[in-house]
Amino acid sequence: MARESPVSSWWNRLLNAFNGLDARERLLVSTLLALFGIALLYAVVVGPILGAADRGEERLATADQELQVMQRLRRDYDDVQGRLVDVEQRIQQGARGNLRTTLESLAQQATVKVESMEPQASPSHPKYRETKVEVGLRNVTLAQTVNYLHQIDIAPQALSVKSLRIRTRAEQPELLDVTFTVSSFEPIS
Repeated sequence: MARESPVSSWWNRLLNAFNGLDARERLLVSTLLALFGIALLYAVVVGPILGAADRGEERLATADQELQVMQRLRRDYDDVQGRLVDVEQRIQQGARGNLRTTLESLAQQATVKVESMEPQASPSHPKYRETKVEVGLRNVTLAQTVNYLHQIDIAPQALSVKSLRIRTRAEQPELLDVTFTVSSFEPIS
């Protein structure tokens, strides 16, 4: 005779107990078991699926934000690269000459008297030679300063203003003392 397994024995006792109940009790137990089954189904299947969907939506929103940041960074990078190409073309095609002479000529065009021009040390670069000069202006108006800086900006030689300090004069507030550094670049042949 085959022996009955413990699970089978337990299941048979449960079924006999259920069959021994009257109809109303069977309905109540069946309803409770159905509710328990639904709760178990929700906890095991539906809940994890909904949680995964929520996490998926959060990851999608994060990925969208990261994509927008990357697109903005790409636009910024392309803009900087475009400006770099323009500057390099300007250096390659620009006029050559002594920076001090060029600055003196531009000062005359802007009707500004230069107080001082001091050469400055500049770092070495493998592609370009940089020449720096610190320019000092005394007793100039704002209009003269702006005009001179504009002449430097539109000069055919590739020039760059690196630093700018402006101070008003205590005895004449409408006049300024201006100091700035200008760099020129030439390709190393």
